[in-house]
Amino acid sequence: MTRNELAEYLAEFLQASKFKDYAPNGLQVEGRAEIKKIVTGVTACQALIDKAIALDADALLVHHGFFWKGEREVITGMKQRRIKALLTHDINLFGYHLPLDAHPMLGNNAELGRKLDIADAEPVAGLAQGLIWQGRLDTPVSAGVFSKHISEILNREALHIGDPAAEIQNIAWCTGGAQDYIDDAASLGVDAFISGEVSERTYHSALELGIHYFAAGHHATERYGIQALGEHLAREFDIEHEYVDIDNPV
Repeated sequence: MTRNELAEYLAEFLQASKFKDYAPNGLQVEGRAEIKKIVTGVTACQALIDKAIALDADALLVHHGFFWKGEREVITGMKQRRIKALLTHDINLFGYHLPLDAHPMLGNNAELGRKLDIADAEPVAGLAQGLIWQGRLDTPVSAGVFSKHISEILNREALHIGDPAAEIQNIAWCTGGAQDYIDDAASLGVDAFISGEVSERTYHSALELGIHYFAAGHHATERYGIQALGEHLAREFDIEHEYVDIDNPV
């Protein structure tokens, strides 16, 4: 397929124009016109770009791309090296942030719910652009057992705030840096809230709101949506896909 065909398809499939985001969604760096191989990864860091070059990718598709609000506009230093590598090797960079978090079929939240075996998973309508999801466990379990379950599935030790012996069943979650949605989660009446990152203030909020909180890692919670998207494209079109995981403990 062509670069423009891929851009148009992803814009429609992910409903990118519906989101108020912190970075541009879509084609961020233009490369070659024809796309036969896509490499996917969470963040367009230098290590991932180098791997895409080594794999002779035509396009790099990521969740965390470039040109975030508040960052310096100049193309120098680290940003210059990353962009230069893409341009030198004629590799397209596509980035999709909130549209990939929220996608109902293969977004980060949908995939995390499946990974953690959360039943009746669905986005909460009218709240945080549909980024907060909720569901339930088939049977109540102790918070300590559920914390171990998260750690085993994501291969990253989760931080739990709350009594590990207390039973939980109703869960809300939002992947990545969503710790400040804990107030919204508590308003839903759920037992627990999962996000990727945690802040100092989150500890006090969890205790005072009476809700269990699990910090499962920004990278760890957002590995699955981009993989699912790449696999979807490979099924739908005559292109090759390879996911590359650049380890990140945060």
